[in-house]
Amino acid sequence: MRSDEVKKGYNRAPHRSLLRATGLKDEDFDKPFIGVANSFIEIIPGHFYLNKVAEVIKDEIRKNGCVPFEFNTIGVDDGIAMGHDGMLYSLPSREIIANSIETVMNAHKLDAMIAVPNCDKIVPGMIMGALRVNVPTVFVSGGPMAAGHMSDGTPIDLATVFEGVGAYEAGEITAETLAEMECNACPSGGSCSGMFTANSMNTLMEAMGIALEGNGTILALTKEREELFRAAARRVCQLALADEETKEKFNFRNILNQNAVHNAFVIDMAMGGSSNTILHMLAIANEAGVDFNIADINEISKNVSHIAKISPSLTTVHMEDINKAGGVSAVIKEISKRGDVIKDNLTVTGESLLERVADAEILDPEIIHPIENPYSKVGGLAILFGNLAKEGCVIKTAGIVGDREFTGKAVCFNSQDEAIAGITGGKVKAGDVVVLRYEGPKGGPGMQEMLAPTSLIMGMGLGDSVALITDGRFSGATRGLSIGHVSPEAAEGGIIGLVEDGDEIYINVDTYEITLKVDEAELERRRANFKPIVKELKSRWLRQYRALVTNASKGAVLEA
Repeated sequence: MRSDEVKKGYNRAPHRSLLRATGLKDEDFDKPFIGVANSFIEIIPGHFYLNKVAEVIKDEIRKNGCVPFEFNTIGVDDGIAMGHDGMLYSLPSREIIANSIETVMNAHKLDAMIAVPNCDKIVPGMIMGALRVNVPTVFVSGGPMAAGHMSDGTPIDLATVFEGVGAYEAGEITAETLAEMECNACPSGGSCSGMFTANSMNTLMEAMGIALEGNGTILALTKEREELFRAAARRVCQLALADEETKEKFNFRNILNQNAVHNAFVIDMAMGGSSNTILHMLAIANEAGVDFNIADINEISKNVSHIAKISPSLTTVHMEDINKAGGVSAVIKEISKRGDVIKDNLTVTGESLLERVADAEILDPEIIHPIENPYSKVGGLAILFGNLAKEGCVIKTAGIVGDREFTGKAVCFNSQDEAIAGITGGKVKAGDVVVLRYEGPKGGPGMQEMLAPTSLIMGMGLGDSVALITDGRFSGATRGLSIGHVSPEAAEGGIIGLVEDGDEIYINVDTYEITLKVDEAELERRRANFKPIVKELKSRWLRQYRALVTNASKGAVLEA
């Protein structure tokens, strides 16, 4: 066992002495040591109950002949951090989480790991750390939140509240209605109930085979979820107690490989996941040593039908509805009917992915559409290229509410705060393209999520007549013609930094094109006088991050 390095032999007597102080007995030193990587934190709705989840998992690990050691990672709630400088710390926290996993698991030579994430970039951070450690690992997230409801029964969620702020600003709803939204949108613990970033990543874990069936859709704080926790704990013990050949077979990098990354993007397209999944999956591919180019995403999209629409793309459908309709397995099974689009691959539970879903079926064709009746014959995400984004940019096509082809005049802002003030102040009109820059990984720094500007545009009734492009990123709750991750970003000299008010911008989602209609001679003139804005930073951590981070087309990973 890997843990023998810290617990076997006379020269490890001091190590055993310390371990005995934690409660270990003689018999425990012959058992596998299991790391229980928990992301419990009281301020995040999807995480405040994970301390109790860990007790369930540790109980099951002990019952199955192993020794659990719980440790924690940090977490940032993107919704609470949204709209102020706290969001600058959100994406950087992914790197801290990955480093924490690597540090604890390798410093103590633990034999296997069960990881308990739930929200936003906590999921990819844990996955990135697990790839570095490369021991048998099972992921089991805390589970999605139930949808909220207005007094008339209308289903609502967090996106409803953000868009409600815009509607209130526009005088379309009363303060009382906004208050009712606020009090009812998030009725319980769990990751916010739509196909936002957290639930997107939790469903993709099923597609990658690193989590058990139902991980993405079984509601939090239910008996069914508790059984999933126990099943995951039993499985990690089976792997830790297996012979060396089996353990080697199930090392994490043997599960999360080229095929797993491909399958994640396939299901992302089929379910119209958050645009953040592109950023995180590129980072995960990088950690896994998988050769994956952002342009490959469009090739996958062309062969994947979009068959499940979930909030925010369809406000009446939430994760609980997907669960009742057959879950992620039904989506995988249905998508596999379109030919060799799913790459069969080993899963952490021992069967291949296609074996796992062999008996799955769609239980509600109004929620998960059959392949013959898709929302779209192409996937719900796309990468656009052009002089404005030579290295690509991302749009959640599943969330488009207007035309897929758009030409408009640029209205430029150099920060999110400027954009919010400009939008609420009436500076943005129908037919405009909001250009929001210096919010990328380096420029922000930290590439903060920006749900407020897009929600204001939607709430003010401009969602089908205004486009927004940014080198920053969006919340998974964003919808509309919202294009993020523009690379190169303004802070590294990208052309988005050269755009001026009134410039014409052309967007065509179906031809994957985004073009600034300014001739090259004029761009060269502007470039000669261009000096990127560098924001003053007091934070030592953010200065370190800015110095090391790559742009979004590379997953915003840190250069070593």
